[in-house]
Amino acid sequence: MIFPLFGLLFGAIVGGVRAKLRGGSGKDIAQWAIAFAIIFGLIGLFTLIFIERSLT
Repeated sequence: MIFPLFGLLFGAIVGGVRAKLRGGSGKDIAQWAIAFAIIFGLIGLFTLIFIERSLT
C-alpha cells in the first residue's frame, strides 16, 4: 500500500501552498513543504501499520 507516499505528496502540496499564500520566499516554501511532507508521511506510515496489523 502506498499511504506514506500519498502522505508525502499531499503534505508537500499543502505545505507549499500554505507558505505561498502567506507570502513566503522560495526557502520558506521549501521548508514548509518538507515539514508538512514529513508529518503527513508519518501519518500515512502509521495508518499503513495500523491497517496491516488489523488485517492479520
